[in-house]
Amino acid sequence: MAEKNLYIGVDLNDKYALLSYFTETMTEPETVSTIAGSEIYQIPLSLYKKKGIGQWYFGQDAKNMAKAEGGACIDDLYRRAYETEKIEIEEKFYDTKDLLAVFFRKILMLPRRLTGEMKIASLGITVSDLNAKTTEMLREVMKKIGIEKEQFFMIDYKESFYYYALNQDKELWGHDVALFSYEEESLKEYYLHRNENTTPQMIDLIEEDYGKLNGDRDLEFTSIIKKAFMGKIVSSIFLVGAGFEGDWMKQSIQMLCRGRRAFLGKNLYSKGVCYAACVKAGIIPWEFVYIGDNKLQFNVSLKVRDGEKVAFYSLLSAGDSCYEETAECEVILDDAPRIDFWLQYPKSREAKIESLELTNLPKRENKTTRLRILLKPLSEEEVEVQIKDLGFGELYKSSDQVWKYRLRM
Repeated sequence: MAEKNLYIGVDLNDKYALLSYFTETMTEPETVSTIAGSEIYQIPLSLYKKKGIGQWYFGQDAKNMAKAEGGACIDDLYRRAYETEKIEIEEKFYDTKDLLAVFFRKILMLPRRLTGEMKIASLGITVSDLNAKTTEMLREVMKKIGIEKEQFFMIDYKESFYYYALNQDKELWGHDVALFSYEEESLKEYYLHRNENTTPQMIDLIEEDYGKLNGDRDLEFTSIIKKAFMGKIVSSIFLVGAGFEGDWMKQSIQMLCRGRRAFLGKNLYSKGVCYAACVKAGIIPWEFVYIGDNKLQFNVSLKVRDGEKVAFYSLLSAGDSCYEETAECEVILDDAPRIDFWLQYPKSREAKIESLELTNLPKRENKTTRLRILLKPLSEEEVEVQIKDLGFGELYKSSDQVWKYRLRM
């Protein structure tokens, strides 16, 4: 019997992780609780090693065991791995990336215990702020536990919201959708708008940071809602974050629900990145494009000839990750010693053509020079290009020349 596929999304922050999973027999992702029958989804980012033996406890169990044995619980694993800390446990030093790998190995077993032994087809992690160092560190951790590059991706909270919102019933995103995040006394809003005149539909996601609510939170939040949605049609609003806990929303909840539906939850981001895993794997059809932060803002193509046909060959697309995507291809040079790259914003009909001269390329007969082209995004508006001369079989040996350029919009 063939192994079934498992799609996993993990919301990771400094204190805890939440894990949601999906299989092709389910209608929507489910979020794991380590306490049976409860909706306590946060798994503390903690480990504890039982004294004298190599048995590790994680999450709340780690805190409980440390208290019972009087030992030290290792908390804040994500932050400490990011800062490359070393930790001494029973006279032995551990790299915190290795400890974070132990934590992930433990939590990734949770959905497989519920669904039976299944293969992880796609694993996504979402964090509040994504950068190159975070991506590199977590890729290293995934490699330690046997998760291959092709199985793994990362997105930020805004993109998780995008995937979550547009996987709900259509009546919830018939018009615009908003999310309010209230963490550590700071209130943020993500506002999602669809352009229905494009194919696929382009998504704009605007972020607004309202900072700390200093006075009467209910009154201040009511005022924010009123101003934020003035002149706009909003189908649904989602609230996430510990700041919304408690019974303080009176006027504001009435303002939120005025002609709109509002939802309060804790696992939106983990479900969102789980939906993203399914979309990227092709098991959920998708008709939207969102080009967020840390994403390439333009398309990069080559104009190539295939037999009698001339066509554009796409190398990188707007929306590809600046930290994870690369593109590689091989071409046979035709005519002049140069490569023309076509750069185009997705909303524009005009393209910018960058002609890269291959200086000092050995002279050969036409169509007898094979080149390898490697592209890597450096930022939202810049791509590094590396072109290598491969020669042409036994006729012409490679000159081993490499040309490097940067494409900018």
